[in-house]
Amino acid sequence: MDNIKQTVFDLLKDLTGTDFSANPDENLFATGTLDSMDTVQLLLGLQDELGITVPVSEFDRSEWETPNKIAAKAASLQ
Repeated sequence: MDNIKQTVFDLLKDLTGTDFSANPDENLFATGTLDSMDTVQLLLGLQDELGITVPVSEFDRSEWETPNKIAAKAASLQ
């Protein structure tokens, strides 16, 4: 697993207590796993860990709804 993906999975595990490595395509919003506060914390974690800045005003939920999509989006922003 690459560094970005591992970082995303680690951040999600810290936020939710769930390891998503077995189910990286789970829709985090549809299942209620992430809410708006968790999303902000995730974005702050990505900023701290990877140096990625995502203004909340530019956040498109459909691009960030699964662990795999989060990792892909983070990689595209790095």
